[in-house]
Amino acid sequence: MNFVEINNIAKSYGSHKALQETSFSVKKGELFGVIGPDGAGKTTLFRILTTLLLADSGSANIAEFDVLKDYKKIRQIVGYMPGRFSLYQDLTVEENLAFFATIFGTTIKENYELIKDIYVQIEPFKDRQAGKLSGGMKQKLALSCALIHKPEILILDEPTTGVDAVSRKEFWDLLRKFKNMGITIIVSTPYMDEASLCDRVALIQQGKIMQINTPDNIINNYKPILFEIHSNNMHDLLIKLRKYHNNSNVFLFGQTVHYSSINEISKDDLKMYLKNNGHANVEINVCTPTIEDCFLWLMKQNN
Repeated sequence: MNFVEINNIAKSYGSHKALQETSFSVKKGELFGVIGPDGAGKTTLFRILTTLLLADSGSANIAEFDVLKDYKKIRQIVGYMPGRFSLYQDLTVEENLAFFATIFGTTIKENYELIKDIYVQIEPFKDRQAGKLSGGMKQKLALSCALIHKPEILILDEPTTGVDAVSRKEFWDLLRKFKNMGITIIVSTPYMDEASLCDRVALIQQGKIMQINTPDNIINNYKPILFEIHSNNMHDLLIKLRKYHNNSNVFLFGQTVHYSSINEISKDDLKMYLKNNGHANVEINVCTPTIEDCFLWLMKQNN
């Protein structure tokens, strides 16, 4: 059963097309990721879904409520966490939480069990102003406020941006727990490695959905041959590889360069080419693609 339906949503800001006929659906109880860099259209999409922004065209509904006609009903069932910390910075942790509970006609006590695992980590600082919390603590407070009215769906816009690796892991563990409780979750992130933590993902760039699938299927559908290459001069390696073959994709990946092509490439010929261009200690290995490799290849095909 689809809990969210988005059909041909488009939105422009002047001449800039933020979303271009975007369509997808999310099943009830699914953890769905929207993966893409800054400026891809993720925030615009989420603001339309949470009834904070009007689309230029297209339609969307949540739990069969139309985002335009039934916006009041949607606001009662959605827990929204925007990308920028938007709580009251001069109110304390406890005051912020109590305020959001009151807006939805509930109390901290009534739904404490839902937020307990998060709130116990920030409860020792309940009298501290929200603006004086660390990034990870602000994240946990914002999530608590989004959950306090027991929503049916969480819409989280880049919730792990700017927080440390430990906090990121803790956050995704919490999302899995909420999914297991039956809460539908739509989360956006620019971090490609977080795609594997979702049930399905939509890869978005320049307002266009490039592919929607499970992380495993996206990787399995990757067609090019992919080499992981290292040499004594990594900067020049990047330049030389970009000249080697017209129909290829080349980018830095950690301490190596990832080189992909849909055409048959001989590893020996490639190594000889690099040696003839002054590279020593050349290492070339076939490697398994990541979501980032898939994303960059799709970008190249869509340009």
